[in-house]
Amino acid sequence: MIYNRSVNILVARTSEEIEFAFEKLSASKIIGCDTETSGLSAKYGRLFSIQFSDGDFNALVPISEGVQLGKLGAIFEDAAIIKIFHNAKFDLDFLRENGYSVHNVFDTMIAEKVLTRGANQSASLAETLYRYFAVDLDKSQRAKFNRSWNGIWTEELVDYALSDVVYLPQLMGEQNQWIEKLGLRNVYTEQIAKMYSQFLTNGDRRDVLP
Repeated sequence: MIYNRSVNILVARTSEEIEFAFEKLSASKIIGCDTETSGLSAKYGRLFSIQFSDGDFNALVPISEGVQLGKLGAIFEDAAIIKIFHNAKFDLDFLRENGYSVHNVFDTMIAEKVLTRGANQSASLAETLYRYFAVDLDKSQRAKFNRSWNGIWTEELVDYALSDVVYLPQLMGEQNQWIEKLGLRNVYTEQIAKMYSQFLTNGDRRDVLP
């Protein structure tokens, strides 16, 4: 187990660690989520990990090491918890391909595109986080995630993977404030519904939209 108490990082490999992460995260109303994969195609690529963060406690499940998501999968299905992704469609494709159904999604990339429409600004996570929080993401580790990777998680790779997810709860809060100030709630809702409609199973948007 890798668990850094100073920054609340847990790499959950055992059923006990999965249970611990679930107890910590399921108490939150909003959770940042992300995945690491071998490529861009969910049909042909591999899911290497799933990351969660409530902004304080951060957990990574190393799927590449044969670890199952277990009880943490219930977080995806819990409509009372908002799951925050950046470019949700990408992650949802991989999660669906691996048997996970995700309800109640907030997409910070869609929110940023709504907020910056016409401003000719990038909505990438790196540039978005820099604009909001002056955070400079180091993406150099990303190249290691390919088909020849041995699947073993080092501390450097864990830090890289969690750096994408730890800021998402705070980013959603900032974006929501601006969406309300600028009267763009309906525009955002329309865009997220358009993206998410293909993943709905019951047609009731109230269950899956924040």
